[in-house]
Amino acid sequence: MLPILNSEYVLSRPDLHISKEYLNYPEKVLQFGTGVLLRGLVDYLIDKANKQGIFKGRVVVVKSTDGPTTEFSSQDNLYTTHIKGVAQGEKINRTLINASISRVLQSNADWAKVLETVHQPELRVIISNTTEVGIQYVEENISDGVPASFPGKLLAVLWERFQYFQGSVDKGFVIVPTELVVDNGRLLQEIVLQLAAFNQLPAAFIEWIKNNNNFCNSLVDRIVPGKPKELETLQEKAGYTDSLWIDAEPFLLWAIEGDAHIKQRLSFHEADARMLIAPSITPYREQKLRILNGSHTISVPLAFLGGLNTVYECMEHSYMHSFFRTVVMEEILPTIQDICPHADNFAQDVLDRFANPNIAHKLISITFQESSKMNARNVRTLLRYYERKHTLPPAMCLGFAAMLLFLRPVKEEGGKFFGARGTEQYVITDDNAAVFAAYWKEVKTADSAAVTQLVQQIISDTRLWEADLNQLPGFAETVSAHLLGMMQEGTLVYADGLRKAATK
Repeated sequence: MLPILNSEYVLSRPDLHISKEYLNYPEKVLQFGTGVLLRGLVDYLIDKANKQGIFKGRVVVVKSTDGPTTEFSSQDNLYTTHIKGVAQGEKINRTLINASISRVLQSNADWAKVLETVHQPELRVIISNTTEVGIQYVEENISDGVPASFPGKLLAVLWERFQYFQGSVDKGFVIVPTELVVDNGRLLQEIVLQLAAFNQLPAAFIEWIKNNNNFCNSLVDRIVPGKPKELETLQEKAGYTDSLWIDAEPFLLWAIEGDAHIKQRLSFHEADARMLIAPSITPYREQKLRILNGSHTISVPLAFLGGLNTVYECMEHSYMHSFFRTVVMEEILPTIQDICPHADNFAQDVLDRFANPNIAHKLISITFQESSKMNARNVRTLLRYYERKHTLPPAMCLGFAAMLLFLRPVKEEGGKFFGARGTEQYVITDDNAAVFAAYWKEVKTADSAAVTQLVQQIISDTRLWEADLNQLPGFAETVSAHLLGMMQEGTLVYADGLRKAATK
């Protein structure tokens, strides 16, 4: 029978680099959320720093969902992180045991203990990931038991801190939300202040929130699939059982807006150059939007209609592998290199991530809200590319045409539109589906004139795009030709034919 992963076990294994001193480090971080992203990214970085003797602090976690915390306490809050995938073209496969979490408190059952945590002077950092829904204003009285919302809980914690230390100006927090919301730090501060006013809390406290706490905008990026399917086999190989085991890809990025004070407080950033603290995180948000998200959106309809089902399958497919690389390295990257100084490395990292055999990222799920994502992620790139090179990006034009074909409905049923991939039908999950259906209604066959008119009408519809794309020289003609060709021959057959013709 295998032993359970716990502190006794890790202390018996010097090769795991977890000492008794580490397990007695003071609590320096209050973390709202027990999810795999926080454990696989934020807590990973803190653990890495602790093992290097840099931060020397542990994390007390608040579990907001109902249910016991015994899954954590039974293992002394230790867990395995299995990092596997591709980095710089090399396969990565390694495990580590994370000892950064000191305890996990359930917000309803342990609320008094949650408030007591902020009586510790060493505890100076608050991290959260409560999903995008978590950062919303909920009008509630924080003195009536446990606040329901995350901003309510945070306000109660700040109020407890303020009272306990009598408003001391050096007892504020660095607060870093990691929810995937633009300007998440600024938004969270606005909601907390609004809620403080609703609760009629003292003006001195409100000024303390404003002047002695730092709410930092941040951007996180790491795929953490969570518990592996083959856990039993992995446990046998590791020699212990671990119900908290998580998988993670090699890539990670945590960009935080901050100055020297923030760097000092978040000293664990020194352990990993991929945790970046800078005056602005806009370049990192832009490169993620354009390169990672944009290449997904422009490429996936072509691959899906061609019969592929996951991003990894695309990277194993000769044509789609080349298509992704062309879109990323030759068409998107040149449009942002002047505003995103780390874009070159990020672009290569993205291609490595796509080639990770351990992540089954389904293409159909990426097509959710395809048209609005195309506008948000790629229209600006199309315009920038033309401005710089005075020509059109060939692969992106083909991808745009494939999107139009993907959004062609073959039937409407129960208020939903369905597209077709051969004999298989799929739901078009797009808020603009009815708009595209109305345009496609006039196209009965693969008729050149009808297809050209369709494309001209769609690309000039400024309800869909931030600009009238008919004004982009040659775009309507190029997209129309691609769309007609794919309707007649099939997406990947037509696309591969283009490639072969180009190499003659």
